[in-house]
Amino acid sequence: MDEPMDEAASEAEAAQWNQQQNPLLRPGSMVLMTISMEDYETQYWPKLEQAISQLLTQTPGHCIPISYEQMYSCVYKCVCKQFSERLYQDVIEHMSRHLATLSQELQALTDTPFRFLDRFASIMNQYLTALGGIVPIFNYMNRFYVETKLKTDLNEELRKLFQTTVVDTYISLVLTALEEAHSTPFSVPPATMSSLVKNLYSLSPDYANIKPHVFSVYIPNIYPPTSAGQLEEYMRETQLIQQQIKSRPDFQSLDNSNSRKRTQDDLSV
Repeated sequence: MDEPMDEAASEAEAAQWNQQQNPLLRPGSMVLMTISMEDYETQYWPKLEQAISQLLTQTPGHCIPISYEQMYSCVYKCVCKQFSERLYQDVIEHMSRHLATLSQELQALTDTPFRFLDRFASIMNQYLTALGGIVPIFNYMNRFYVETKLKTDLNEELRKLFQTTVVDTYISLVLTALEEAHSTPFSVPPATMSSLVKNLYSLSPDYANIKPHVFSVYIPNIYPPTSAGQLEEYMRETQLIQQQIKSRPDFQSLDNSNSRKRTQDDLSV
């Protein structure tokens, strides 16, 4: 359980929060209210847990009605009555269980790289979108517990949780599948690949160090600026690629000099 908050500071913050988030509450009424462990486990946390689950499973672009005012009120009451540590632990544990389930789902698709890649992109987009609704609900807890006592940020912690639980487990397979998708046009929708790479980079730019050429297609300035000393090397690489293309049996050369000639008839008016 949390250490008691400074009484005067707690009452002042409570009054201010009441006025901003729930003006219908009488100022000071929350200070007199008590919450038991049973109240927390049977009344407050179940409501918040259900809201989290709804946000985690809703399809992006299709909003599920949630009473944010009611959710804010639940979080506010729990924090003011010294349940912020328990509340934070419950949030992390609930999110961890959800991500473990998703990881198992992805594991079943590893033998079909393109299906895996499409589902992985969908899961990541859905999770990051859900954070846009989940984190604001717990703003009061984040402000007065996570930032103050844990010296971190709820949004950052939940992003790291996804990174360590899901992304780090499959990053090698994801990047390999992205390479294959590039060589097989439209095996995965281009918009899906673009969104996937950008989300990966937003979670950790270090992922780009594994396969920079995959990220460079969608993220600018992945490679360092070209120096004058590298020009000859790039010219040799270009010539080598041209030779490889010309050596292909299906390569057809066009006589550029003939294609540019114009007959006397073409020149006549």
